[in-house]
Amino acid sequence: MFSEVDKKYAYTGDDLGAVYSKDKTVFKVWSPLANDAAVLLYRSCTDEKPYRRMPMEKSRKGVWEKVAHGDLNGVYYTYEIRHDDLVEETIDIYARSAGTNGAMGMVIDLEATNPAGWHNYHPQPMNSYADAVIYEMHVRDFSIDKSGNFCYKGRFLAMVEKGLINSSGDSIGIDHLTELGITHVHLMPCYDYQTVDESQPHKPQFNWGYDPMNFNLPEGSYSVNPADGFSRVAEFKRLIHALHCAGIKVVMDVVYNHTYATADSPFNKTFPKYYYRLWGENGEYFSNGSGCGNEVATERAMVRKFIIDSLIYWATEYKIDGFRFDLMGLYDIETINMAYEKLHELNPDIIMYGEGWTGGDSPLHDSKRCMKLNARHTPNVAYFSDDFRDTVKGNNFENRSKGYVNGAMGVEDYVREIMCGRIVHPQIPNLDKYSWSVSPCQTVNYVEAHDNLTLWDKLAYTNPTDSIDTRKRMDKMAAAMVMLSQGIPFIQAGQEFLRSKPLPGGAFDHNSYNSPDIVNSLKWDRKSEYKDVFDYYKGLIEFRKAHTALRMSTVEEVGKNMKFFDRMAQRVVGFALYGDCELEEIAVFLNPSPEPVTLHAFSELNVYIDGDRAGNTPLYTVNDDYTLNPYSVMVLGRPYAKNEDGE
Repeated sequence: MFSEVDKKYAYTGDDLGAVYSKDKTVFKVWSPLANDAAVLLYRSCTDEKPYRRMPMEKSRKGVWEKVAHGDLNGVYYTYEIRHDDLVEETIDIYARSAGTNGAMGMVIDLEATNPAGWHNYHPQPMNSYADAVIYEMHVRDFSIDKSGNFCYKGRFLAMVEKGLINSSGDSIGIDHLTELGITHVHLMPCYDYQTVDESQPHKPQFNWGYDPMNFNLPEGSYSVNPADGFSRVAEFKRLIHALHCAGIKVVMDVVYNHTYATADSPFNKTFPKYYYRLWGENGEYFSNGSGCGNEVATERAMVRKFIIDSLIYWATEYKIDGFRFDLMGLYDIETINMAYEKLHELNPDIIMYGEGWTGGDSPLHDSKRCMKLNARHTPNVAYFSDDFRDTVKGNNFENRSKGYVNGAMGVEDYVREIMCGRIVHPQIPNLDKYSWSVSPCQTVNYVEAHDNLTLWDKLAYTNPTDSIDTRKRMDKMAAAMVMLSQGIPFIQAGQEFLRSKPLPGGAFDHNSYNSPDIVNSLKWDRKSEYKDVFDYYKGLIEFRKAHTALRMSTVEEVGKNMKFFDRMAQRVVGFALYGDCELEEIAVFLNPSPEPVTLHAFSELNVYIDGDRAGNTPLYTVNDDYTLNPYSVMVLGRPYAKNEDGE
């Protein structure tokens, strides 16, 4: 329907939106079939009428343009666009900031919003995606609970608060993150979304944020002053800068696959129907592959340009280190690959991953979708391994379905498959039939994320008669599988101290997208209550970061250096890793059964991880028979033999 528009009007300039300088601002909006367009200027985001209306002129490739002389820094603006008899006022889809609830864009001097030292950021290089340890968090969840003594509760600026402790004296906030040792914070949506009323900042409101309105500016409800377009930009940069100064990279959760509104969205007001996929002979229906009422047509030239322009903007202006794509199965392969190429040119260590599925049927052909089964066509992009999640803890959509750590029988072959990164492995002959990744760096290994039950709540459903101690051992075992597998480890904020989302009556919330703070907030006192669990997660991360054998990046490396043991006891899985930077051999054993298992060491081995403790300092040594306890993992290592020079 719009192929001719793309051929005739596709624009390649990098100057759409409001380009500011002290002496002038150049406004440009792409709307090739519009009859007229104008810029409306407002002194305040609460003004009902503009103080100035400036007609725009149509230039090349369907771009409408207006040069406004003078310093417009801090001035709010909208576009008035006419298509035949339909006149719409809309925010600029390229707006860099906005006032309350994102109704008006704001002209902004972005350089003035940079914190001190902003341009001194030089990220630590990664050898591959497997070097990342990703921690998913929601800005409000992180600091809103009464157990955390943050000054800026629920705001971007909570991340800059250092030296905070809980009631037992344990670190919280950003100090907690550095203590844990993660490498990347994955921020759930921080662009401007539509389902929290920014004009009521003290009213209890919550949403995950997968309801996009303005893709190129930060969410106002996380700012101390949503009505001030400078605040949200400057404060989000301070959050990012604080993490960077702590040695932590930032991944941004992006949701270009749909918009919250459809007919009234800024996209549709700017160019009706162009930005969306459509059903029907004449495109009379919006398709709904997102399950949210619409889906964005990523394959169209100017939609693709918008997405890539937006990603580049976040990566350059905000120094974002990576992107997580919601419902990535709704993106076409070409767009995602082009985005990676552009971002990689800017930052060779950029990381891109997403959900390799959709939320419903889509007009986009299966062969063009960024689905797991098409992963070979996007070799530089990783996918969430729901196979890993379900194998470890049970079917995600059946509360009482069990996995390997909590009682499922006969899943050992699946465990071997997920732990080698869902690649073809010579010891797993049937894996090539099910494998979808072309390298271990394409698999994001996780057992908990914001969606669905937390791991701890899942265990409460699947193993209600087991003791708290037994379920803790299951939790630790699941975490060990995440950290000891080939691929990219991913945990949710609070998972390291048994995060729970309880509901009245003994149930647990499996979809807390708009649940109150009492459900979603991080309860920082749990860190002290379950300190042994936190220490275990911390130790697992420490061990992973110290050993290259856990972070192999190619199929060939894994096939050569990861060897599974045969003739193990029932339900036990074991493997050896070679080619490590520190240890000649690393042996990993998993025992999900309620019975201990006796193993034999043929030489002296150091134990680094068992069912209770983890780290990169040996706990003890074994040199004969030793016991693999119930519901536990054991990791042993043999150092390289020293030469005559003692090296």
